Amino acid sequence: MRVQAIPAALAAAALLAVAGCGGHDSAGDAGDGDASATKAAQQATAGDFGDLKKVCGPGDAKSSPAQGVTADAIELGVFSDVGFSKNSEFVDTAKVFTSWCNAAGGINGRKLVATTRDSKLMEVRQRMLEACKEDFALVGGGSALDALGVKDRLDCLLPDFPAQVSQIQNQGSDLQLNESGGASYDRYPGYYQWLLKTAYPKSASAVGTIAGDAAVSKVIAARAEESLKAAGAKVTYHDLYPAAGVSDWTPYAQALKSKGVKGLVFLGDFASLSKLEQILTGMNYKLDWIDANNNAYGPAFLQLAGKSLDFQNNFADLSGVHPLEKAADNPATEQLVQLFKKYAPKAQPTLPGVRGFAAWLLFAKAASSCGDDLTRKCVYEAARKETSWTGGGLLAPVDLSKNDAPLNCFNIEKATSKGWAPADFKPDEGAYRCNAPTYKFKGDYGKPLTLADVGKSMADVK
Repeated sequence: MRVQAIPAALAAAALLAVAGCGGHDSAGDAGDGDASATKAAQQATAGDFGDLKKVCGPGDAKSSPAQGVTADAIELGVFSDVGFSKNSEFVDTAKVFTSWCNAAGGINGRKLVATTRDSKLMEVRQRMLEACKEDFALVGGGSALDALGVKDRLDCLLPDFPAQVSQIQNQGSDLQLNESGGASYDRYPGYYQWLLKTAYPKSASAVGTIAGDAAVSKVIAARAEESLKAAGAKVTYHDLYPAAGVSDWTPYAQALKSKGVKGLVFLGDFASLSKLEQILTGMNYKLDWIDANNNAYGPAFLQLAGKSLDFQNNFADLSGVHPLEKAADNPATEQLVQLFKKYAPKAQPTLPGVRGFAAWLLFAKAASSCGDDLTRKCVYEAARKETSWTGGGLLAPVDLSKNDAPLNCFNIEKATSKGWAPADFKPDEGAYRCNAPTYKFKGDYGKPLTLADVGKSMADVK
């Protein structure tokens, strides 16, 4: 497997372009701070989160049954491109979770020790080799070029509970518990059908895509176009923007107008999208809809887009993560907000951070069930038994018992000058619309790596 090197100017865009990556900043705050903080503190003592009881707590662990596990501690790795991106969301989330869990007693008395594996975009393999020598498992992280490390991870039999997965070779790879859906299934068929058949049916005749010119985003764009066509769209325009960046988005705006594009899927960084939209708005050209993708879900995009938000219709599918701006409506999300205020007051939860926290909860619940004999095999098999995982209420239910399964629920957000808010997509189960249509990709975009690819099997996992 060969991964194309990405010039620095586009690397941030490639990092952001990955479907499901999420934004850099919080989408908002909500709730009665004092009352919620008191409740969060009480739950911290009990080790409860959302509807999960005693996820963390004291115990009498005495043995050292696996690498990275002693009677006193569990060593865990957190992958992040923070040294390149300066985005600390996975590091912040790890700090919040481990602080909360350790305050409640740890995992059966063992303290969680999170080590940041800073892959700096291009150093994934180096950090993976280090993790292979020291960590019990990887939890709550992600790297844009994560395919660079998956072979080594499988070779050293290291379980992975990621916050996000970027490349096909890693998405749904063996020994991985991925809350974001299987590699062969599209995440967004319900979203696209809502845009094309319900909200803006006339847009289906002219849909366009723009993506960053990098290996990662090219694959995502190709999959998006296949999914759009399956949902009934006619893709009349597709383009890439260069690695060196774009000094003037006018030619792209003019091309969209000349092609009569009515719906646009933008797979790149939200700063570039905001510039494109400002030019479109200045030309008085309004699309029916723009899929800003969920990396734009946060206040930063709103600030950059400015007045164009009142003219263009920007949407994002959160793929079953409860919206942060509605935290007061969901006890688990509100508890997460309060835990950030307590343990990382200078940081704020983000969409990838929510997924990361849910991944930490999944690890903790599975590890707690293993008792003193905490092995990689036990924690992986315990987590794989979750058929309706919600992270205590942070997510719509996800079936983790299968390595390759579609998401069942989705939820759509709309960006306005007043903030992000749920779109009128007719949710039928709380904040979500469930029993969503599914679509399995037919194109050849690569496959996730397996233990067999490195000459091993589950029998080797101890």
